[in-house]
Amino acid sequence: MDINLTRSFDLSVPMQLSTALLPDLLLFAGAMVLMLYAAGRPESEATQRKVGMGALGLCIAILVAVVVVAAQGWSSGPGVIAVDSFRWSSNVVFLIGAIITIALSMDYNAREGIVVPEAHVLVVFATGGMMLMAAARDLMVLFLGIELMSIAVYVLAGLNRRSNRSAEAALKYFLLGAFSTGFLLYGIALVYGATGSTNLATIGERVVSMNLQASPMLLVGVALLLVGFAFKVAAAPFHMWAPDVYEGAPTPITGYMAAAVKAAAFAAFLRVWLEAFSGVYPQWHRAIWWLAAITMVVGNLIALQQRNIKRMLAYSSIGHTGFILVALAAGTSQAATAFIFYLLAYTLATMGAFAVMVALGTAGQPRETIEDYNGLWQERPGLAVAMAVFMLALLGFPIFGGMGFLAKWYVLQAALQAPAPQTRLAVILVIASSISAGYYLALVIAMFMKPRPAGAAAFPPLGGMARAVIVGSVAILLFFGAWPEPLVRLVQRNSMLGAPPGAPAAPAAQTAATR
Repeated sequence: MDINLTRSFDLSVPMQLSTALLPDLLLFAGAMVLMLYAAGRPESEATQRKVGMGALGLCIAILVAVVVVAAQGWSSGPGVIAVDSFRWSSNVVFLIGAIITIALSMDYNAREGIVVPEAHVLVVFATGGMMLMAAARDLMVLFLGIELMSIAVYVLAGLNRRSNRSAEAALKYFLLGAFSTGFLLYGIALVYGATGSTNLATIGERVVSMNLQASPMLLVGVALLLVGFAFKVAAAPFHMWAPDVYEGAPTPITGYMAAAVKAAAFAAFLRVWLEAFSGVYPQWHRAIWWLAAITMVVGNLIALQQRNIKRMLAYSSIGHTGFILVALAAGTSQAATAFIFYLLAYTLATMGAFAVMVALGTAGQPRETIEDYNGLWQERPGLAVAMAVFMLALLGFPIFGGMGFLAKWYVLQAALQAPAPQTRLAVILVIASSISAGYYLALVIAMFMKPRPAGAAAFPPLGGMARAVIVGSVAILLFFGAWPEPLVRLVQRNSMLGAPPGAPAAPAAQTAATR
């Protein structure tokens, strides 16, 4: 069948549906080939590196394919998947996270004696699940993507089989992940019972046409879905699993969970809420409002008490979850633009920080506490400057952390420029961001103002992969922090979350009370 890449796909035609899913299918096909290759080879450092290089090349190729496809202007009519700029922009974030994770894992796994080559294949499968989540316009397709991602990440969290902390992390993540999946399934069932459909476009239409805004079955279903998504994005008070899992998982996987996994959950969260449930905005707005406020406060206040950097970044990621929820609370499509810009800056800064941790750690000394970084400037000034850039970006400090600053600015704009401005929520965001300076700058002070302890062990030489990740992340953050206009225009043009054909416009914000 002749496929015109510039036209709108008819997703009821199997060939056109397959073509619309082409980047995802190619990624899964490559992952299957790598899995078969890994299964037929003995576990060794050499095999682990070969599979890692193959996975790295595959993700880079798919990233290029996604960028090319996005430039073709693909679109689609009604169907179970979305073909829009929001999907492609989200995929870029996921694939960048996967590329960095695989690059860091090759050296890290060799150092820690993790010779399982399938580890890199699991990262690819998890990324494929994320891409499916970003594309899903049907709750069943969304569930399939969530399970593909989650099962792979459960295994990745427990990758270091000789570590008790890693085993504990995997078990906690699996148990609480399964618990949250139960909420999602019950929510999907109730939404289907109320609307007669799992398709997001159809749900959005029937909520309005059948006047279901007060339907108890629909509202309970929405509430259960909200709880399930809150677990996935580690929003307070559903964040209990994050600190222990982040601390126990291998360091590159911790960065992957903090950045890419969170980005995927939010991509699905935004699409479901803005496309399917815009008609019941007044009913879910208050819950999202309080969820955002509590998450920002809890994440940042508890992070102040942490001396372990992985736990600090875990609670920091909880605080950032609250920041992104502010955009969702606005209930407008501008939230999608804020989301993409925020996640791009957050992914680079978070993965860069974990890259520094990987570079400085050794098999017997992981160097995960703030005190381990005392006087880093004296011995490794380049790494100290890089880590300072990452901390300032997460803080949202102008110039050096310019991308982080712009990311929070976009969220504030989404909140304040909504038809019902979320003024109080924006004030809480600013206060919470100010609180975060206490723990981000604590690490900067330790590196530049504390003396290096006498007799402290020397830092190991910097690996090639870690060096590339650190230099690349710093360069992008500094470049777009100083000259943001090209990226701002690109994100604005390519991150809009298009409402499905026939779906009602979000009426909610016009009638909700200003908070």
